[in-house]
Amino acid sequence: MSSSALTIRGLQYSYGAHRVVDGIDLTANSGAVLGVLGPNGAGKSTTISLAVGTRRPDAGTVEIFGHDPVREHVTTSQLAGVMLQDGGLPMSSKPLQVLRHLASLYRDPLPVDELAGPLGLHDFAGRTMRRLSGGQKQRVALAAALIGRPRLVFLDEPCAGLDPQAREVVHTFIRRLADRGVAVVLTTHDLAEAEDLSDEVVVIDRGRIIAQGAPEELRNASADSRSLSIRLDRPASAQLLSRMNDIAPTSVQGTHIVIESAPSSAQIAAACSAVSEAGLEITEMDMHAQSLAEVFFDLTGRPLR
Repeated sequence: MSSSALTIRGLQYSYGAHRVVDGIDLTANSGAVLGVLGPNGAGKSTTISLAVGTRRPDAGTVEIFGHDPVREHVTTSQLAGVMLQDGGLPMSSKPLQVLRHLASLYRDPLPVDELAGPLGLHDFAGRTMRRLSGGQKQRVALAAALIGRPRLVFLDEPCAGLDPQAREVVHTFIRRLADRGVAVVLTTHDLAEAEDLSDEVVVIDRGRIIAQGAPEELRNASADSRSLSIRLDRPASAQLLSRMNDIAPTSVQGTHIVIESAPSSAQIAAACSAVSEAGLEITEMDMHAQSLAEVFFDLTGRPLR
């Protein structure tokens, strides 16, 4: 099989007159985690439903290992596992019953206990799905997505409602999937999670991809992606501040000096020399890199949608 597990080209979809997916192109590769980010209503979940074949696109193409998920759904359902936000699991059944039934639909399923044990499903195996907490349902839904040994897995907000312990278990599962050559498409609102887990990130807004690349590439794309923070033993004189601004744009608050706009090594050395010549001591120095969250807000804004 090709390393390209999922290939989407020119994808479009509308609800009535409202275009919610507007010409999306993306690729998910085997052995890598593709993080899909965007504000509420950006088109992320619709894109995932189109990718797995539960909706038919208005235009564009989707291929899962070369197969169309609408026309060849029987084939692609054996290749891809899906964990959607609404779960889609029978509420009157018990967790292990659900997994055993799903396992019967695949040619070579994982043993149920191989998932139930690490995900702690035995702790609430006697309860029906409707009696489970939100986090417990999430763990069952993850197991359901993985039971068929998928080569591509879609995880839509997999850690929503999970406590820190369960979240760490799910993160471990995701890393192991990629290590084993599985392609993972991860949709999340947790920007730190996306930064930690993703090999590549796409940011979707208003149905279009507005940024794409490795987390580090997105963080460093802006000239303001890094800044140098310097703390002094006492406030700087006006003469020192003037000299610092000659070196690079500088902001000051008390004993805290920040050099903006990704200072070069030469600028950092010059700033340190200026402080020393002014008779002051540096008590703390830190290079701050722009986080993925800061990049996201720069791209999509902060107001609620």
